[in-house]
Parts: sequence; C-alpha cells; structure tokens
Amino acid sequence: MSIVGNKWVRAAAACALVVSLGACGLPRSGPSKQELFASSENQGRDAIVVLVNDRVNRATAVVPELGFSKAFANAGLVGSDTIQPGDTLGISIWENVEKGILTTAGAPAALEEVQVDGSGFIFIPYAGRIKAAGNSPEAIRRIITGKLAEQTPDPQVLVRRLAGDGSTVTITGAVSGQGVYPIERPTRTLNAMLARAGGIAISPEIAKIKVNRGNQTGEVWFQDLFNHPDTNIALRGGDRILVEEDTRSYTAIGATGGQARVRFETQTLSAMEALAQVGGLSTSSADPKGIFILRDERAEIANTVLGRNDISSTQRMVYVLDLTEPNGMFEARDFIIRDGDTVYVTEAPYVQWTKLLSALTGSLATAGSISSLNQSLSGS
Repeated sequence: MSIVGNKWVRAAAACALVVSLGACGLPRSGPSKQELFASSENQGRDAIVVLVNDRVNRATAVVPELGFSKAFANAGLVGSDTIQPGDTLGISIWENVEKGILTTAGAPAALEEVQVDGSGFIFIPYAGRIKAAGNSPEAIRRIITGKLAEQTPDPQVLVRRLAGDGSTVTITGAVSGQGVYPIERPTRTLNAMLARAGGIAISPEIAKIKVNRGNQTGEVWFQDLFNHPDTNIALRGGDRILVEEDTRSYTAIGATGGQARVRFETQTLSAMEALAQVGGLSTSSADPKGIFILRDERAEIANTVLGRNDISSTQRMVYVLDLTEPNGMFEARDFIIRDGDTVYVTEAPYVQWTKLLSALTGSLATAGSISSLNQSLSGS
C-alpha cells in the first residue's frame, strides 16, 4: 500500500475513533451541567432545578430546632431535702428519763440506716409506721417527736438524710462517667448533673442531650445549655439522660477534593463549609459554575421557593450554585446544608475534551506502533 494510502487509512481510523468515543462516551464522575438542566426542562420532570439567590437562601435556611416542652421547662426544682422512696435516713433519739423506752438518759438510741420503703414509709419503734416520702427531714423529726412524746417525756429527735437511691437519674452515652446519680442540692439541674458525671466526652459543637421522663422526651444541643439558660431544666427522679453525637450527614461526589459521606461538624453547615470539609473543588477538573445540591424538599418550602401552592408532598429539588457570579461566594456561604443532602460538583467542559484527546492520541500512537511492526515484518 502506498504512503498516501496509509495516511488516508489512518485519517479514516482517527475519524472512526472520534465517532466511536463520542457514541459510547468517556469515563466521568457524573452528569454534566447541561444534562442536569436539560432533564429539568423535559415534560413530566420529577426533579426541579433552581438557581440559588438570596430569596432561595432565606426560604431554605431551615435548621433543626431542638428544645424542651413546657412540661419540662415549667418543672420546678426538686426540694434538696425532700425524701423519696428508696432514700436512707439516719435517726438519733434521746430521752430524759433513766430508763426510757428506747435508751437511758444522756445516751442516744441511734438508728443509723433506716431505708424508706417503696410506699414511702419508715418504721420507728414505739412510733410506728411513719410517712417519710414527700417530707423533709425536719418534718419527719416533728412527726417522730410527736409520736414518742405520747410514751416518754420530752424526747429529742435528730433526722438526717443519708445517701440513697430514692431520687436518682440515669446518665448514659458520651459522658465521662455513666451511671446512676442521686438528685442532691448541687445537682438538681441538667447542666449540674452532667458536670457531676464528669462532663461530655465528645465535641460540644455536635453534642445533643436527650431527656426521657415517663412517656415524654426532650432534646437540646449541649451548647444551648449555656446560650439559653431556660434549657437548663430541673430534673426529676427517674429521668434518663442520654448524651449522643449528632448523626446528621451529607454526601459529596463529583469533582471535589474527596468523595465521601460526611458527618456534620457544627450545628449549622453552609455549602461553602461542606465543600471545605472534603477538600474544596478539584483544581484540575471542577466547574465552579456547576455546584448542585440535591434534596428532597418539604412541600411548604418547595412552594415558597417556586412561588407555587400546588405542591402537596415531598419535592425533589436541585439547587445550583455558581461561584463565578459576583454574589456567588456569598450565596454559597449562606446556603444551609441539611441532613441527607447530596453535594455534586460537575466537571469543567474542557475535561472531556482533554480525555478525548488523550484517548485519541494514545490510540493513534498504538496504531502507529502496529503499522511500524507490520512494515518491519513485511521487510524481513
């Protein structure tokens, strides 16, 4: 075959290769910006593409609200000396007669550990069964004194509240010391009780505190205990306190510094911060005009964003950020990422051309090598 003929064969092979590559497509991280926009313009579309602006940011800036109900917030402090079932009392009794019913003159009858039973009662010899739960040590002292005065002259009674498990809370989760703790004078509020347990063992920015009380549950951010004093609720016996890490996350894919499922590191997370957490945009392939946030949006928010009122269920939305716009960086800083979002960064248009040229030149070089080998074999 002549040299001219070989050139035509190679040109034809190159054209065929270009057509083939164009038909089957080159490897890429996902759909292009044009494809995503085109899919939204089709009739019967499901996902709706929206360009982010200040109005969209205001409508979508929904942060999960945590807090306690009025039942939690309005509960008063438990009396520091109020006796509960399960508490233990120390009781000492003096009598003014030589031969008393319990002791002799000057020597106390010491009942070192008297436990309050499940019904809230204690038993004192010659005084009988006495209601202790709900009373203070001083009130119990007066009751015992009155009962004994009927049998011995001018008895002197001392009642002390010892450590007991009558009014306790359970603390579990990410704290330094899990366990059962009594509600005492210094630990009658949530924050004080957490301090008694050694404090939290995770980052304060992502720590959540959950309190179960009977069939009610309340939840608050740990930092809110300091920023909003009304969340530092009074505790009740039987409360169960759980300290756990925030489980919210988003997925980052496409032309970013790293593709992964990423946990939130703060209570609120902007699109700019979300990109920073995965290493930012890929400097070699990312299109700063094509940053997409995919989300299943609540109906009321979708209606507000789109200026409609006919959406009644969850709507798939695709929010688009363009960092090259004059206000683009600010809009990305103000756009709030929510749990379950997908952040997708498209590749720049030239990337596909680079891949195409690389594939084409590599294929032609391979074809040239085969042709040279052919000619060598023919000449030998």
